Amino acid sequence: MTADVLGKPAFPGARTLTAPPSWRCIDFISDIHLHEGLPHTSAALQRYLSSTTADAIFVLGDLFEAWVGDDMRTEPFEADCLRMLREAAQARPLFIMVGNRDFLLGQAFMDDGGATALPDPTVLAAFGQRALLIHGDELCLADTDYLRFRAQVRQPAWQQAFLAHPLATRLAQARQMRAASQQHQQAQAVATGYADVDDICARDWMQAAQAELLIHGHTHRPATEAFGSGTRHVLSDWDLDHGQPRAQVLRWQADGFSRIELR
Repeated sequence: MTADVLGKPAFPGARTLTAPPSWRCIDFISDIHLHEGLPHTSAALQRYLSSTTADAIFVLGDLFEAWVGDDMRTEPFEADCLRMLREAAQARPLFIMVGNRDFLLGQAFMDDGGATALPDPTVLAAFGQRALLIHGDELCLADTDYLRFRAQVRQPAWQQAFLAHPLATRLAQARQMRAASQQHQQAQAVATGYADVDDICARDWMQAAQAELLIHGHTHRPATEAFGSGTRHVLSDWDLDHGQPRAQVLRWQADGFSRIELR
């Protein structure tokens, strides 16, 4: 991703995915943060995937709390998750975008899960409108520490060196990075509140994509709001294992959007 003279990321272009006429109902979820220590959240996802009436499901990042390489898919919990995804994908198309937690999800994972990798960004054309789909982390411009980290770990050379380590070593490093990330988020929340996507940059991206709608996750601030000349839909994170349970699906149909509470 390149940046303009103001330091804002320039729109990198986006693949356009056109929904077939048979799609009457499209679901969006993100920030599930699957982890073996969150059994109620994992169970809720399984119930949702086995019961949804959607014609397609889009996961817009952070399906997993951490992903350190596709050899991780043989671990017991992750193997169970793959079976769950594969069963869901046999009934309807399943699209998965990587997020800031699981950016190392690769083609082997997608193949085993029956999923289609979804580039970030992607434009989805459906019901006579165009929606720009992103995870959202790349536009949280106020979170400069994270963006420096992101620029480092998205480099092919860094990923190649990281994946060369044994799985056990990578898992230990992921735990350390997760602990550091939690400390950073807590400090940031105290100082300024959690970062949101940059308003001007996000609108510029929507205009460049000729999209009336923006759908993203990452910020854990579920909302639907007027955004420039269009509308922004922010997806919910999922957590049914702690004090304030939350889990939402954003559903898009010909007559508009609705939110389904799974708590």
